[in-house]
Amino acid sequence: MTLLVISPDYASHLLPLASIATAWQAAGERVVVATGPANAALVDQFGYDHVELVLGRGSNAGIIRAEDQPQGEDESLRGFFAATRRGMVETLRYQAEARHTDLLWEPVASARRVIEIVEQERPDRILVDHLAFGATLGLQAVGIPYADVVLGHPTALPVGDEVYGGVTSWPACIDPELDLEDLEQLRALCRSVRDAFTADWNEATEAVVAGLGRSGAGAGAGPPDLTDAFAVHGDHVLFNYPAELHPPERTALLAESLGRHTFLGSSIRTDEVDPSIAEWFASLSERPVVYVSFGSFLSARADVLATVAAALADMDVDVMLASGSASLAELGPLPDRWLVRPSLPQVACLAHADVAVTHGGNNSVTECLHHGVPMVVMPFSTDQFEGAAAIERHGSGISLAPNTVTAPDLAAGIEEILAGPFAKAATAVADHLRSEPGPQRALTALSCGEP
Repeated sequence: MTLLVISPDYASHLLPLASIATAWQAAGERVVVATGPANAALVDQFGYDHVELVLGRGSNAGIIRAEDQPQGEDESLRGFFAATRRGMVETLRYQAEARHTDLLWEPVASARRVIEIVEQERPDRILVDHLAFGATLGLQAVGIPYADVVLGHPTALPVGDEVYGGVTSWPACIDPELDLEDLEQLRALCRSVRDAFTADWNEATEAVVAGLGRSGAGAGAGPPDLTDAFAVHGDHVLFNYPAELHPPERTALLAESLGRHTFLGSSIRTDEVDPSIAEWFASLSERPVVYVSFGSFLSARADVLATVAAALADMDVDVMLASGSASLAELGPLPDRWLVRPSLPQVACLAHADVAVTHGGNNSVTECLHHGVPMVVMPFSTDQFEGAAAIERHGSGISLAPNTVTAPDLAAGIEEILAGPFAKAATAVADHLRSEPGPQRALTALSCGEP
């Protein structure tokens, strides 16, 4: 038996996908990962076979820096970071306008390569990152069954009247800053991008089918034209997200719109911890422990990380800080007792944390909740706003606006988390997530075909 996993060449995407695949590996099945060259070593660490598949211009093996990206992608990244400084709507507008380049890169070549890989590997089951649109285009074009994995907030797969990129739920820290006219213009832009993206998808599908000299989806003139390519999905959708945080009314809509789907909760890997970090863990005192990370992209906002560091430096806490692409000089003086590295083994660190300060990326949110760690969420972009709003509704954290937060604001927020009921709410979710790990939920769902 063979499982094929298809991922963009980004560690933040590959890590949860590879973690999900461990259930198949433990069952004695062969796992093949189709991704780009930047993450080949990560595939090897999991003990999987690797076949090369390039689905975009950029790549990220852990920490992304604009200067390491190919021409064009470097400027796109710098433009994104600049947009985050101007505001939330400006950031979402920038991302919407860049969506063609980001998500449907050389679609005909990508689709043909995926079909070639499937014919070569002959997998019994295929898992695809929902945002790997070049790959899903190929699978859809010739009717190859696959399961989608939605790695971001569930709104990354729009249902009903939702439009991809149009935020439906904002956290309290952002909502007062929003202008209704700006939001409507953003939604109009997202609808325009959706229509153009879908037209390109349909055109590429026709080219793929014609190039293969056969009809797609089993018969006739090929698969029908789509009206929303962002909403395309496979025969079963796996959400790497806790059901407890998902609004019940939208959960009901998923059943109506998608059919078979499963909430995985969290998909946790086992981190390797080097001896110096293990020694730091062993030296911890009775002080609260705060974990800080803005993920593989947003550590570029060194100004916000510096505010976080200034707040924590005046508190009686121990700190684990992943500085990412920010230089230590940009962060100001840091206490010697802190654990500061460009990257840290996040899952292992969270097992020792009392509070996490995070950008609200889905990996960070689900990994915090797996360990029962409440959060201070500082969202910058994409579905981080939806994630922050969900954390607030659930009671497992608070949100603060990254562009306007002050060190005293943040210190007060952390004190609020430590003194309040947030840890209890996070621990309640953790108990459920740990009782049935996400990889096992995925294997069970796809083996049994449960709805």
